[in-house]
Amino acid sequence: MEESEVATQKEAADNVCAKDQTTAATGEVSTQMSNPGSVCKPSEEPETRYNRLKLFEKVMQKSLEKLIHHASFNRFASTFRPLYKKNPQRMESIHKQFIEELQRTIQEDISRLIDEGRLEFKLNELDKLERAAKNNPDAAWRPSGVPEQDFCSFLMPYYQKQEAFMRLELKKIQAENAALAQKVQAGRESISQTEHRISANVDEWKASVTEFERLASSLCPADVFDV
Repeated sequence: MEESEVATQKEAADNVCAKDQTTAATGEVSTQMSNPGSVCKPSEEPETRYNRLKLFEKVMQKSLEKLIHHASFNRFASTFRPLYKKNPQRMESIHKQFIEELQRTIQEDISRLIDEGRLEFKLNELDKLERAAKNNPDAAWRPSGVPEQDFCSFLMPYYQKQEAFMRLELKKIQAENAALAQKVQAGRESISQTEHRISANVDEWKASVTEFERLASSLCPADVFDV
């Protein structure tokens, strides 16, 4: 009996939805007939056709309505049949409070998801990516079905960039090392030249001392000062 009631309610809901869709379609056709220019006028931007956030909210609302529809009073009463037989009015009040609390909680969760997940910003970014993809003549990447190839195709460009970066850094370090080696060689040559100059100066000083002693000995013989 309960299953037949649920099936009847579902069929009635489907009929109402079909009727709404037919009415909406009829309204669209009549609007287009009254305004022929609107039929052939293309949309300039994706935002004029639809808004992704509104579409998401509409889908969430439809899902919530289906959930509330499945949580009907008949199912609720069949789950708590002893309480329902004891006090049907109280059970109806409890079911009403349950539905209101469930709907309120789900609505709050959806709003929190939109706010904390920055859903509006992410959906706008998706619109930008969609527009950029339309202007790109190259085919978009698609998985090949072989995880190893897909993984390599994803990692190889990264490793190639890292290799190019390391090669560039290696060239810089090699150039710096070559410059330092030249500086060290120039310093060694300067030290060697300084040592040669010092050695030459010492030799000159020794030669001058020797010459002075020779002159002194020739000018002042030792036997002159003998007493």
